[in-house]
Amino acid sequence: MKQDTLEGRARSKNGVKRLCFSVFCILLEAAFIVMMITKLNEYAEIVNLITRLFAGVLVLALYASDKTSSMKMPWVILILIFPIMGVALYLLIGLNGGTRKMRERYADIDRKLLPLLPDNVACLEKMNAKIPKAGNISAYIQRNAHYPVYQNTDVTYYDAAEKGLDAQLEDLSKAEKFIFMEYHAIEDDKAWKKIQNVLEERVKAGVEVRVFYDDMGSIGFINTDFVKKLEFVGIHCRVFNPFMPGLNVFLNNRDHRKITVIDGKIGFTGGYNLANEYFNYTHPYGQWKDTGIRLEGDAVRSLTITFLEMWNAVSMKDINDTDFDQYLVKSDYQAAQEGFIQPYADSPMDDEQVGEEVYISMINKAERYCWFMTPYLIITDEMTHALCLAAKRGVDVRIITPGMPDKKLIYSITRSFYHGLVKNGVRIYEWTPGFCHAKMSVADDCMATCGTINLDYRSLYHHFENGCFMADSQTVLDIRDDLGATMNECREVTEKYRTGRSAYLRLGQLFMRLFAGLL
Repeated sequence: MKQDTLEGRARSKNGVKRLCFSVFCILLEAAFIVMMITKLNEYAEIVNLITRLFAGVLVLALYASDKTSSMKMPWVILILIFPIMGVALYLLIGLNGGTRKMRERYADIDRKLLPLLPDNVACLEKMNAKIPKAGNISAYIQRNAHYPVYQNTDVTYYDAAEKGLDAQLEDLSKAEKFIFMEYHAIEDDKAWKKIQNVLEERVKAGVEVRVFYDDMGSIGFINTDFVKKLEFVGIHCRVFNPFMPGLNVFLNNRDHRKITVIDGKIGFTGGYNLANEYFNYTHPYGQWKDTGIRLEGDAVRSLTITFLEMWNAVSMKDINDTDFDQYLVKSDYQAAQEGFIQPYADSPMDDEQVGEEVYISMINKAERYCWFMTPYLIITDEMTHALCLAAKRGVDVRIITPGMPDKKLIYSITRSFYHGLVKNGVRIYEWTPGFCHAKMSVADDCMATCGTINLDYRSLYHHFENGCFMADSQTVLDIRDDLGATMNECREVTEKYRTGRSAYLRLGQLFMRLFAGLL
């Protein structure tokens, strides 16, 4: 069995680069110490004092920042113990949110695009009256992420990525005006070739097709001439944060979104990328579990806006859109389903962790149960506290994680969180058939999420992500039923991690937990 995955290999490559730079910084620290001893002995005290003062100022600035303590403490410890290495690493990879120019590009496009979203105040008021706790979360999303809640939208839930791909291929083949596709990872192989064949046919029929992918997510899995190949057949293609020598290699911010929009009327999102392993064409870690949703109706407008934001902000060199109205169609679609649907996006360009706040809000407002599925469990103290407090209140809190890891180090860190959770009543399940990559939550039969947002620092703080909050919808019950069925295929490890950790294991886990936020 091949022991790697598309996304895992991408992270590994990025991790190797980080490791190399970390080694360089360690050597720089060692060289500084040697120089202090041999060459600058007479100036040692003053040089050391200046270095420590600068590190101290940086530590004070970190301490006073609005970041969560889980993100601050590793940097504080690293900088205080190894000033040169710590400061160098922080300036390069610790400063989140991209460059000033990058922030300005996103701010500029958001000023143009976000006002094109409807406010749907009446819909929000109706939701607040019917399900106050879900309405309160929806109001948070609308107020802070600027994405409104909709009705008049039919939602189809897919409990397997293969079902989502089949539905996508069918809808893509019927596109009449435009197709937008934005994915973290694309593999130029069997699954993608099925999609590309349909896209090429639609281009010949006069449909505008755009494809957007993250370079780090796809690096090594598509040829360097992939963009040229697509452009040659009439498919417009752009790349987020292209790999290049220099500081950009270490940029934390990646595009982790997964979005397809067809004619502004139909949209897809969920956990799966466009690669063979997600659809079980290959089996790097046994069975692969992923999920997604299909939207048809008014809520697709938000997915369209999300795609247009990334497409137009990615580079200063590209020719961007000036007329957005052509893609923001007003349809006369009449949905068959009831319910409230709210697609939303999260961006590291601001200081609002929308993905984490939605999860924490659901946990805090749950009265009977709150269940999660995530491939990675590397969470902040704030989320840990929310999960534990809910369990102490008597809420049935459960988390499903993979039974087989795609990255052993990350898997070990994930498991290091188990003990602190289960001792307070949280139940942990590991999916034994293989690797579960789905990112879902559901609470009290009334609200749920499905999207791209993992329960880890990368998703919650560093990546461009998207999700969909749903309430009073059949899809909420579909997600509940799927999570319940998935638990029947799991081994519950709650009791195993309640006690029995050796001192050696506890020490190792403490060390890994300390630097979890830096991975």
